[in-house]
Amino acid sequence: MARRIDVRGSGGVRLAAWEFADPPKGGDGAGGPGAVLLLHGLMGRAAHWAETARWLSTRHRAVALDMRGHGRSERPVDGPFTREAYVADVQAAVERLGLAPVTLIGHAMGALTAWQLAARRPDLVRALVICEMRASALGVAGRREWGEWFKSWPVPFATLADVRKWFGEDDPALERPKPARGDFYAEVMAERSDGWRPVFSRRQMLIARETYARDAHWEDLALVQCPTLVVRGLDGELGRAEAHEMVRVLPRGVYAEVHDAGHFVHYDQPDAWRRVVERFLETALPA
Repeated sequence: MARRIDVRGSGGVRLAAWEFADPPKGGDGAGGPGAVLLLHGLMGRAAHWAETARWLSTRHRAVALDMRGHGRSERPVDGPFTREAYVADVQAAVERLGLAPVTLIGHAMGALTAWQLAARRPDLVRALVICEMRASALGVAGRREWGEWFKSWPVPFATLADVRKWFGEDDPALERPKPARGDFYAEVMAERSDGWRPVFSRRQMLIARETYARDAHWEDLALVQCPTLVVRGLDGELGRAEAHEMVRVLPRGVYAEVHDAGHFVHYDQPDAWRRVVERFLETALPA
């Protein structure tokens, strides 16, 4: 059974943190060196990490966080949805839940938030996993493209099966069917009186993306002192050349790629994802 823990983030924003399994037996449950905090990407939610959190919980206290504007956390009308706000939220969660020094595992935007916190507060972060996030600027054209993509969503969806089918098969942005993608988006829909709609504001998602898409993040990456794993899906959004350059820039970087996986590595290939993460943690967090 999932356990919700309410945390106050930057500016008093209400955040929901989740534990999907009990901490390891014999531990005090307080966190410390064995604690892991999981950070989802744009449009994601803590529940996307449920399977990962459960296998991590055999050795670590594993907590997943709903970021502001996502999941069960507060969606402040006026934000802010800046990099500073997201990083401050994670810092608040780490400190108030007693997780430091923590291992941060982030996907996409969550990975960027993780490495920015590690760069600014190295005392709080013991190890880092970056999954499918580029350090280069994504480009300003993306805002227009993302806006058009949001408009193309046939909301409300009549059923969750329709959600899975559209995002996994029918979305014009797809080159080929990706069932795991449909499962991923089904997690971020809620049933309303007229059907299934996203739990987040698409306008707020565009604002949040704009705050990191136009800038490169190499300088922050170079400041990360802890052991860091860079993971890419072979068919994901992070190219091999850029991933290798990220590892070169990181003082203690390690590279891994997952075959037959796209952007949603932990959904596409959960067993392979587990193997690369566990192998890294065994080295980065020796008993």
